[in-house]
Amino acid sequence: MALRDYQVAGADFLRASARGMMLAPVGAGKTATVLTAMAGAIAAGQAQRFLVLAPKRVAQSVWATEAALWAPNLRVVLALGTPAARTAALRAPADVVVTNYDCLQWLAEQALDFDAIVFDELTRLKNASGKRFKALEKVIGGVNIRWGLTGSFTSNGLEDVFGQCKMIDKTLLGRSKGAFLQQYFYCVNREYGDWHVLPGSLTSVMARIKSATYLLEPGDYRDTLPPAHTVVLACELADKTGYEAMRQQFVLDLGNDAQAIAASAAAVTSKLQQMASGFIYADGETHWLSDHKLDRLAELLAENQRAPTIIVYNYKAELAALQQDYGTRAITLDAPDAIARWNAGEVELLLVHPKSAGHGLNLQAGGCRIVFFSLPWSLELYEQTIGRLHRSGQRHAVWVYVLSALGTIDDKILIALRDKKSVSDIAVEALKCAN
Repeated sequence: MALRDYQVAGADFLRASARGMMLAPVGAGKTATVLTAMAGAIAAGQAQRFLVLAPKRVAQSVWATEAALWAPNLRVVLALGTPAARTAALRAPADVVVTNYDCLQWLAEQALDFDAIVFDELTRLKNASGKRFKALEKVIGGVNIRWGLTGSFTSNGLEDVFGQCKMIDKTLLGRSKGAFLQQYFYCVNREYGDWHVLPGSLTSVMARIKSATYLLEPGDYRDTLPPAHTVVLACELADKTGYEAMRQQFVLDLGNDAQAIAASAAAVTSKLQQMASGFIYADGETHWLSDHKLDRLAELLAENQRAPTIIVYNYKAELAALQQDYGTRAITLDAPDAIARWNAGEVELLLVHPKSAGHGLNLQAGGCRIVFFSLPWSLELYEQTIGRLHRSGQRHAVWVYVLSALGTIDDKILIALRDKKSVSDIAVEALKCAN
């Protein structure tokens, strides 16, 4: 197997940059690129030992497998599981130790001997005031080589950029989040931390970080991927009376003296999203109100002749309904050898939550269809989940279906995702054009 030209260029960039970031779209082969850079750095004596931080499932399923393909001379161990198992991995004579972000508090208490670190999905560290960030800062002060990988740098706005850059190099955007906000934003409501971007800020920020950033543009890799098609499948609520009652009054009468009550505007948003999918939670119980999405999903699967399909859910009630309707035809990522079975073509329906399948997993060998039973609000999770199929190695056009209840909050989520996408696109363009 050989790297593509853009991957070779990316590996060379990282090798030449002790503090660098690789911004490449989902499925472009970032893991193979950085493994090549890591192997080269160790062979040249630039680094002795790497620590890799990754989302849990990526740490479990991706790094060792990809290392065997792209950097077979690297000795890779996984610091996962019990504290004893993680400690043993840290002490093992390995070139690369892979662990997950959930272990950061534990990691901060260990004696570490790494001189290089890779942040897989750097956006996990966008919150510079979070516990994970602070725990990590304590233990990597002496780590010179710091490489960050992400496909969704500004997925939720320019404010996300500060924490990511600070973890790579404090000189990029400064040490203080407050100073960053004061320079590039104006305060709308200080009490609620509501800051809006000043005109020209995005271009200025991208210009400051360009020297430390390898940007892969879509044109550099799109010809290696089949197309991806998105189809919004409209579903109609049979009766919107209850939906409107919840939207306007924050209360839904369920009969038999039962009510669903939203205590706040934030709570009603969640209730409306539940109702758009056909159910609502009330007093610890699930009340199904409509099968409109379940019926449309069944029609779609029949139309596609039961081809292998990933179905994305956001609520446990949705998962339970899908499992009830499809039984053994459907499995979750928690099932034994789920990823291997899916990629081997042995699974018809793979049920996933965006937070479990949102980063790094290679599922492209098992199918080319994905259905969002409901949508996440996060552009990062939305794009990353699609990227499990639409990535290097996919041989077929990818079909993305979104089940959307007409005239409901589903419409607003789609608009929000499109708006966030435009911010990401503008940021990439600004980075490309920065002097």
